[in-house]
Amino acid sequence: MRPIRLLLPLLSVLLCVSTSATPARADDPQIVLSPSVGPPTSRFKISGTGFGSNETVFFYADGGLVGYAYTDDAGETKKKVYVPETTPPGYHSIDAVGQMSGLVAQSWFMVRADWVDFHFDSRNSGHNPYENVLRPLTVSGLVVDWTYPTGGAIESSPAVAGGAVYVGSDDGNVYALNAFTGALLWTYRTNDAVLSSPAVAGGVVYVGSRDGRIYALNASSGVLLWKYSTGGSVNSSPAVVDGVVYFGSADRRIYALNAISGTFLWRYETLGFVVSSPAVVDGVVYVGSDDGKVYALDTNSGLELWTYQAVGIVRPSPTVADGVVYVGSFGGNVYALDGSSGVLLWGYLTGGPVLSTAAVADGVVYIGSSDGYVYAFVANSGVLLWKWRLASAGPVVSSPAVAGGVAYATWDNGRVIALRASSGFPLWGYSTGNFWTSSPAVTNGILYLGSLGGSVYAFHLP
Repeated sequence: MRPIRLLLPLLSVLLCVSTSATPARADDPQIVLSPSVGPPTSRFKISGTGFGSNETVFFYADGGLVGYAYTDDAGETKKKVYVPETTPPGYHSIDAVGQMSGLVAQSWFMVRADWVDFHFDSRNSGHNPYENVLRPLTVSGLVVDWTYPTGGAIESSPAVAGGAVYVGSDDGNVYALNAFTGALLWTYRTNDAVLSSPAVAGGVVYVGSRDGRIYALNASSGVLLWKYSTGGSVNSSPAVVDGVVYFGSADRRIYALNAISGTFLWRYETLGFVVSSPAVVDGVVYVGSDDGKVYALDTNSGLELWTYQAVGIVRPSPTVADGVVYVGSFGGNVYALDGSSGVLLWGYLTGGPVLSTAAVADGVVYIGSSDGYVYAFVANSGVLLWKWRLASAGPVVSSPAVAGGVAYATWDNGRVIALRASSGFPLWGYSTGNFWTSSPAVTNGILYLGSLGGSVYAFHLP
């Protein structure tokens, strides 16, 4: 993908020029950006050196003036810059120009939003608030950019971070692919199928395997950092928060490990397999179990705070938004629970088991059901806004993703559909001959998916 250059809107410009600047320094001026990568709406600091003393320095982003600052006696200056929410992904030039010395320095800021784990973040929100390329008016133009075939079906959902796509395969491998070209970066082989969706944090990829272990791999090289063995398959997708990895296992336990060393911190035993992936919010781990309960556990100790008995096993992962836990069950129910007490706030019975994890965005809950419908509810009341079903389609077992006012969902007949989030109106669709169980990741104008046919797909605008 070639760099995208677009003028950033003016932030606050006051044309002031110092009249007491000294001649230019002999050394070349430089500017350093901290950080140099971030999503729209982020801020970064420009630190400049080597300019004239006590002069005004103007700062430009892609040629547009974004502010100014003064240098000190040593010719050093600092300026904070805001990245507007409409700034597209890609590299953007940042220039600093001394108004008396005429000295110029340049650096680059990369606008990039990562989808770091299953369902975007530790809350399992399924919502990327930074997506500004794929929107209702543009999404109909999506085409396949690249595909990459693995050696087995893909039930793992991709994570996208640092310009790479990480995904597991039933062939037992974890794959890292270039996010823009699909080129293979590295693979790591476990001893069984990898149904768990990777989580990326601090330059490390965390992922479980059906061999009963969770692995920590260097994100750049795939080198094993540590692994930890449980007493059953680890199909749960890990959540990584504040230096701790949380995940479930088929040995019926929920685990917390030190993210750096893999050292055991605590575990909690349920009465059923734990396939659900934890959501970790405000010191609480929320997770479901095949015993039909939703659990809330203290992050530090693993002590039980509350449980809620659902109808049917709870394999979907809880989603937490504004103090409410949203989760489905095989009984066909969608539940909204008070996050602090577990009290039921509202419920809705669909026409089939709910395997999908909810996405929550802008006060709306989106979730799929095995009855073939995608549902949208008012988050605080449970009022049904709309439901949409693809004709002659199978169940919706993957989890919807929401970005840029568009909800993406997949069906068991191999179709992926983009729906207008506000109304459920279909905007775009794509079909393969293979079922989708992988959940979409949508970021930087690209939609990533894995199929049971064994390939990873990337869709983008031409």
